[in-house]
Amino acid sequence: MRRPLRTHGYRAAAAVALACALTAASQQGAQADPQTLTEVQARLQSLYHEAEVATDKYNAADGKVTAQEKRLSAFHAQIRAAERKLTRLNSLAGATAAAQYRGGGVPAELQFALSRDPGRALDNAGLALQAQQNTQNLLAELKTTKSALRTRTDEAAAELERLRASRRAMAKQRKTIEQHIAEAKALESALAAKERARLADLERQQSEQAQAKWESTGILKKVGTDATAAGRKAIAFAVKQIGKPYVWGAEGPDSYDCSGLTSQAWLAAGVTIPRTSEMQWAQLKHVPVEDMRPGDLIIYFSDASHVAIYVGGGNIVSAPRPGRYVYESPAASMRILGVVRPDA
Repeated sequence: MRRPLRTHGYRAAAAVALACALTAASQQGAQADPQTLTEVQARLQSLYHEAEVATDKYNAADGKVTAQEKRLSAFHAQIRAAERKLTRLNSLAGATAAAQYRGGGVPAELQFALSRDPGRALDNAGLALQAQQNTQNLLAELKTTKSALRTRTDEAAAELERLRASRRAMAKQRKTIEQHIAEAKALESALAAKERARLADLERQQSEQAQAKWESTGILKKVGTDATAAGRKAIAFAVKQIGKPYVWGAEGPDSYDCSGLTSQAWLAAGVTIPRTSEMQWAQLKHVPVEDMRPGDLIIYFSDASHVAIYVGGGNIVSAPRPGRYVYESPAASMRILGVVRPDA
């Protein structure tokens, strides 16, 4: 049985004049123009969509920084290992030279001339020279390797700083949108209870109409009804998160953003997938909507900025947006871009 649709977000900048007009209309007992409410709804939806896009970009930037930090750390470890080896070889070379000095430092040619067994002396001298030459070659090679590692480390450090700057820019953009969200919430609060109910009603109607239109195509007779074993585990995980709040960049266990929920759901099923909805759309296998099955991920909007897990019966489970909670809703309540399959 399908659960009732919960209201999504109300997305808009804080249009003070509009808020005042709506409040005044309520105080006078007049009903706000439905067209005006539709415009309010559209603005609010637009703002929260921008917020989700910003979150996805920040998550992607943060992932690149983390990967580059690990790469830089590996370079530092390689340099330390090369330095330890150089120190050890230099010490051995020094000990060999000291031993030769204590032995009188007799040149190989003189050892050959004075030896009772010239052949053996020649062999020993050749081996000593070869060992010395090999040591010098290895020292030179290690110094070259260390120098190359330092160059690569410097380049990696510069790239890390660039990525961190990009992440800071994403964080700044996200903060700006968060301020807009606060303004949107202020606008939402300014609406009288009756007006808020009408706004929610409009959204429910639009969602139901979109779902009805989608189902009228006969799509639910075409899509699969059986999930794979991994898909069932992913769905079970997602369903258990229902009621937990949406939080920017969260991956659980107490809160999630949209792609944080889907990536953790599939991780619980033993499958690692990309962290963001854009990367999930770009890297996972695409399947036609009519061929999707429970456990598949539905990607929404032309910029792939939202994702949900299909749980069957025409419904999805998703983390919708700031101020809302993980919930189950009709799959076609938002504009579908396509479907991807994690366990392909």
